[in-house]
Amino acid sequence: MAQLNREWAIGKLKAFLETASLEHVPNQPGMIGFWHYRLRHPKDQVLAAAQIVEQILDRVVPVWRTADWEEPSRQPMWRHREGAQRAIAQLESEQEIIDNLGSGAPLLDAATLHPWVWGSVQGLWSSGHFREAVGAAARAINAQAQAKLGRRDVSDAKLLSDAFSTNAPTSGHPRLRLSADDGSETFRNRHEGAGNFARGVYSAIRNPIAHEQLDELDENEALEQLAAFSILARWVDAATVETVK
Repeated sequence: MAQLNREWAIGKLKAFLETASLEHVPNQPGMIGFWHYRLRHPKDQVLAAAQIVEQILDRVVPVWRTADWEEPSRQPMWRHREGAQRAIAQLESEQEIIDNLGSGAPLLDAATLHPWVWGSVQGLWSSGHFREAVGAAARAINAQAQAKLGRRDVSDAKLLSDAFSTNAPTSGHPRLRLSADDGSETFRNRHEGAGNFARGVYSAIRNPIAHEQLDELDENEALEQLAAFSILARWVDAATVETVK
């Protein structure tokens, strides 16, 4: 996921608040309780602006669609405006911190993760389901590895630890090769390491997600876990398949 352009997003949000501004419609003479608010601008203009704003809100305030915010009376599109105001406040405070303190640290752009990983989790990520997104990435890599190796009898850690084995391929047990077997220590280290890495990420990260009820992950921690699976995805994708000759 590309880094959000804060200035652009803030500008879009503020413009939306102006486009979606309201005017009070008082009671008609002799009538009580029929006052309401209406949009100042044509609804089609407001909806057009909302298309972009919704995508910004999904990034900045992922819970905006369902958050338990106090609903004002008789105000159309109140949730969009509430979300926009909250997003502006968050983005401005983040920008102030960066402008004045800076981090000096490189930023990991999720869009640069392997396509098997990021391509399988964008919807879950934008809705704040970070732990499930990590699980989805693990399942996507398993599916790609099974297809590449032509195996359905095993999966996940067992599949990949067997595939990266330094043993010669046998019937029903093709191998993934990151380099040719030249008998070197480097060959052995790369493939034993890849197999151990696969066992680690599936055992320590994916299996608890699949089998236990756990609290939602912090976004940064989830991104780190996605990065681990992205490394594995690159190895599987880059490897050649060696079968029995």
